[in-house]
Amino acid sequence: MVTPLTWTLLALSLASVLLGSEPRAGAAAQPAGFDAARLAAAAAALPQLHTLRVSHRGVVIGQYDERPTRRNGAANIKSASKSVIAILVGIAIARGRITSIDTPIVTWFPELRRDSDPRKRTITIGYLLSMQAGLESTSGESYGRWVSSRNWVRFALARPLVSDPGTSMEYSTGSSHLLSAILTRATGQSTHRFAQQVLATPLGFTLAAWPRDPQGVYFGGNEMLLTPPQMVAVGELWRNGGRVGTRQVVPAAWVAASCEPRTRSRWDPTREYGYGWWVQTIGEQRACFAWGFGGQYIMIFPALDLVVTATSSTTISDERHGHRAALFTLLEREVLRPLTKPAWAR
Repeated sequence: MVTPLTWTLLALSLASVLLGSEPRAGAAAQPAGFDAARLAAAAAALPQLHTLRVSHRGVVIGQYDERPTRRNGAANIKSASKSVIAILVGIAIARGRITSIDTPIVTWFPELRRDSDPRKRTITIGYLLSMQAGLESTSGESYGRWVSSRNWVRFALARPLVSDPGTSMEYSTGSSHLLSAILTRATGQSTHRFAQQVLATPLGFTLAAWPRDPQGVYFGGNEMLLTPPQMVAVGELWRNGGRVGTRQVVPAAWVAASCEPRTRSRWDPTREYGYGWWVQTIGEQRACFAWGFGGQYIMIFPALDLVVTATSSTTISDERHGHRAALFTLLEREVLRPLTKPAWAR
């Protein structure tokens, strides 16, 4: 298992971060054995894939756009939004707006003191981040009822506990939305405004507004809009241990903690989860990544100084038609192996 120290040392040893504009790919920047044209051709064979970016040591060395408008167009990153919310929570903790990951959420939701199940009062910020709140999920078959409710926060808090807080993973968009509500209350401004101030502006771009719940809280686990260059910028921020040039935007310790596995998917034990970020071995390389429905990805491979982003159709699961498996196979064959193995061993 990768330790927080390993992630930190890998991240902090890397070069300066990519900002809001997308760097140009060039033959001189391409590592030996990597073939950008071959990558683009292979990407074009995936019918659900919209865009792909491969950034090596801060330079985009390969890319694919299903059509020209995709190049800089905003994409709905779906549940990859949860990773962005986790970044914002880390910044809020660093700035003293939230005391710590161990702070009980009853601090912001005093109505939990009246709940009939006292275990809810033990749910912490960290449990929401790691999907270990224990609350019945608002994702999957419950998602429609949740987003059509009059009060998303109240609905999520009212879910019964299906496990003791902190004991097992229960993936739920409602948990991430509660974090957005907490950010709103803790910072005294909207999640969008806070994100623009502390994250997007340091990265050099303007963050588009995304949907809000009936009470005006920005959706905390879905529907964020980022362009491919902006997705690369977020990935490069993580690759560089939270640093933009000489500015520490996110504490390096938070980057490391976010990519440290704390639980794992009940559906696939090879997929682990940290604080808002998935952790998995792809090919032979360990990756920390944001993942959204349909195949929206911001992947960081620390050992390779590598960031990979992808956007895909949002109308169909990436499990359908083998899209996720095909994308991972493409990355292993066209990106990871060329960067790690001599030609005779690929």
